[in-house]
Amino acid sequence: MDDGAGFREAVPRVDDVGRGVDEVATSTGGHDNPYTCPSRSSRKMTEEFDLLESDGSPGDEWEELDVSDTEADRIARRQDREFNEFRKRLKDADQFKLDGSVFDDATLAALYKLVQDGYITAFGGPVSTGKEANVFEAFGEDESQEVAVKIYRINSSNFTQMREYLEGDPRFEGIASDKKATVLAWTKKEFANLRRAQAAGVRVPEPIAVQRNALVMELVGHADDRARRLSEVTVENPETAYEVVREYMRRLYRVGLIHGDLSEYNLIIHDGELVVIDLGQAATVHHPNARTFLERDCRNVAAFFSRQGIDVDPDDLWDHVTEPEPEPGSVREEGSSGGPDDDPTDAADGSTDAADGSTDVDSRGAGPLENDPIVDP
Repeated sequence: MDDGAGFREAVPRVDDVGRGVDEVATSTGGHDNPYTCPSRSSRKMTEEFDLLESDGSPGDEWEELDVSDTEADRIARRQDREFNEFRKRLKDADQFKLDGSVFDDATLAALYKLVQDGYITAFGGPVSTGKEANVFEAFGEDESQEVAVKIYRINSSNFTQMREYLEGDPRFEGIASDKKATVLAWTKKEFANLRRAQAAGVRVPEPIAVQRNALVMELVGHADDRARRLSEVTVENPETAYEVVREYMRRLYRVGLIHGDLSEYNLIIHDGELVVIDLGQAATVHHPNARTFLERDCRNVAAFFSRQGIDVDPDDLWDHVTEPEPEPGSVREEGSSGGPDDDPTDAADGSTDAADGSTDVDSRGAGPLENDPIVDP
């Protein structure tokens, strides 16, 4: 394979990359509602409450104020009632009887906002549970569209590890150092990473919406046919699978991202298609630990595919991933390589100057090209 463009013809879909394994185990209000912001007023005081008429004495200024029950008050009360009903239904549902740290009032308010905005129309059961986040099945705007709702735990997330990846990321400079701010930034970071990866032509769950510590994204597969981790399948054509994975890594790098925890546990397979997941920790190439993260990714990927019988050298994988993108009209030199400092993007937002056919990313940064065989049409 000579270049990224040649990959389109050289690597087909990863049909039948795995076979014969079980599905992934599911193991793998009121005035507090910040979205209604109710303003409570007393009813206008009248003679029916046997109050004395004003005699001009100090303290009678209340008669000059209009504190009547307004339409805004009535709307706020209705929203409070709806939010409380939503909270009760969710907390009482059997499929949501989990650790209270998952569904605190702030998280429930975030979910309620996503429901109000139309991103969620109904909730299903849990897809996976973990120390830092739980993933639930839900229906999106179209009731035939299944989505995944990933909820990060504010109280039990690995605060120290999250800070390690956030610090040094120019997109999140100056965030507060407390746990709540860190988890909220982490959720936003995963959403941003998914958007950038998708625009680069990397197959990831499509990001849909984010609200506080709740992330809505595409549910790969469906209730009766869950996607499986690469670690849980028998890889029958490892050469093709490896070509896809290393191309994904290069595409991420060319838009300034390094996964940071890439392995067979963060790659899933569905309908013959490899999908990269868990991009919350993905860091920019400007991160002070970018080299360490990429070296670890290369070692993990090389180790897995070596066990599949392929001769994979992590240094060769590094060279492929970091190979500088050719200038428009130039001829790629054989054996060229780069490193984290040879970032093809100058801006922290992942914009790129490449605009010819040598790149796999739409020059406008609007999304993957329509004829990209890796991206699900």
